Amino acid sequence: MNRKRVAGLDGLRGLCALYVMLFHCWAYTFRGFPRYRGPDWLSWLGFGRLSVVFFLVLSGFSLALVAARDDWRLGGLARYARRRAWRILPAYWAALAFSLVVAWTVVRQPYSAEPTAGSVLVYTLLLQDLVTVPTPNGAFWSIGVEALLYGVLPILLILCRRLGPAAMLAAVTVPVVVVGLVVFDGSPPQGDNGLAPHLVPAFAAGVLAAGVVAAGDRLRRLPWAGLALLAAVPAGALILHQGSRWMVKHYYWVDLAVVPAMTLLLLAVASGRPAALTRLLDSAPLRRLGSFSYSLYLIHLPIVVAIDQKLVAPRLGHGMAAFTATTLLAGGLSLVGAWFFAKAFEWPFRSWAEVRAALRLPAPADRLCREGRHDGSRRCCDQVVLGQV
Repeated sequence: MNRKRVAGLDGLRGLCALYVMLFHCWAYTFRGFPRYRGPDWLSWLGFGRLSVVFFLVLSGFSLALVAARDDWRLGGLARYARRRAWRILPAYWAALAFSLVVAWTVVRQPYSAEPTAGSVLVYTLLLQDLVTVPTPNGAFWSIGVEALLYGVLPILLILCRRLGPAAMLAAVTVPVVVVGLVVFDGSPPQGDNGLAPHLVPAFAAGVLAAGVVAAGDRLRRLPWAGLALLAAVPAGALILHQGSRWMVKHYYWVDLAVVPAMTLLLLAVASGRPAALTRLLDSAPLRRLGSFSYSLYLIHLPIVVAIDQKLVAPRLGHGMAAFTATTLLAGGLSLVGAWFFAKAFEWPFRSWAEVRAALRLPAPADRLCREGRHDGSRRCCDQVVLGQV
């Protein structure tokens, strides 16, 4: 396996982001979510929350994979924090600005007041899951959760190094289950946003999966796809039978219940078995979709709400025709817009070196070489050519 890239992960990310976008087209077209008034054959679109959970499993896996291959060592907290900040903040802040402009000039988010100065401050600092303010973008709650989980990762890696990955997962899952059963008597407070500590096990499960992949071929040969199917059947049957309205009232337990199947599916893809599934997920269209999946997640909701409420609903109302029009118009605009958004605010800002390249700023080593003050070897200049400075 390529140490720098796991085939199929980009495809999984892309499909997750696409499903969340379709979920919002569905929810805002037919209105009343979690009550559903549309055709039964479209009810499968009502589980967008599950994609967010899968995103967190994928995130834990991706961030921990290199550490798992290095005895669960992160490689320096400052370096880790800098790389995470470059990865998520430029695109997030740009999407925040875009969302505020839409909310102030076109249409605010449903079920929320117009964003205030407090909204700007809270969302800029990624505190939206700790402080309640009017939201400029309803999808941003999970970005706050993700940022908090980035702070948890170093602790999870220490637990992996000292106790092992299985014990680490147990250490974060058991308290969540005990709190849900004992403190809240089996009925924890529910909500489709806000601080969600029960999602820590989802992130930790991805870390565990990274350890499995790093352990070598012996564990990777296990029938992960079959195990994923077995784990998915009971949780999936319950969710489909009860429907999205029931799921919203039981997010705490549903999120925990689906994590094993998602983790096993991730291991199946990472191990390349079944090969047909990995090839599909690693196909060029899905790889491309995955390459701007973060941007798609960030900007699609203001677009969907604006298209539905300002263009489609006044003309077509709320039905199948409106859903089709919203999906085609808002979905198409979101996909195209996300690609350009990623090109402008995501891809160029993954490190300071890439920012310099995007802005055509000379790297320090390049300046030293031109001034004849390099160390006398070719290494300095070669690094500039390779973009490593």
